[in-house]
Amino acid sequence: MNIQKTMARVAGVGFAATAALGLFSTGAANADTFVALPGGQLTQTLSDGTVVTVKLVGESANINPSLGSTPLHRNAWVSGSAQVELSGTNGSVGGKIVPGYVVGCQVNVSGGGASGGGEAGAAFADGAPSAKGNVGGNLTLGPGQSKAFYLLDQEAADDFGSEAHYVRNKFQGSSGSVTWADETINLNGCGGYAQARAFVAVQVETDNIITAVTLWGQPFSIG
Repeated sequence: MNIQKTMARVAGVGFAATAALGLFSTGAANADTFVALPGGQLTQTLSDGTVVTVKLVGESANINPSLGSTPLHRNAWVSGSAQVELSGTNGSVGGKIVPGYVVGCQVNVSGGGASGGGEAGAAFADGAPSAKGNVGGNLTLGPGQSKAFYLLDQEAADDFGSEAHYVRNKFQGSSGSVTWADETINLNGCGGYAQARAFVAVQVETDNIITAVTLWGQPFSIG
């Protein structure tokens, strides 16, 4: 199977990440399983009175238990949309959105997972992504391991004109979003059950404060 990634483009305050999939045929034993996920919503009032609402909507996963025809390989394509709304402040507002997933092998990720779960949502700095999370969902995990990865990889010049990569979408004003479709989770090396869970980390910036909040999606099995 050939998987061809398309370049993501920023339009206004929204960001869309897409992947174009080549055609393939599957037998009955390898049939894909579509899972509609509930997403989630988090509303929090910050210390300066700003109300931030983070939503994860339209979330789904299309799971192939063994694209490589081995028990150590799993493949899934995930879709969803992260939406942020700010209210309750009259000053300048904006922020950054960092979407991603935590994947675990024989470990329950309902608490965010071990080794790189919650920390991955803290990669808001302008510059190279944090080493605590990969960009893209090509992962190799053994039993008891989990790892986070980011969905975004924006290439742009930094303040000095050098090439930099960013795992966040910046927005100005009272709303922002990131939408992704058929982003790949490609897991190798896991001989037992595997789970994944989406996260949406948001840094809110107002005239008075800079605060981060994280919304977690529902864990789901990837075989």
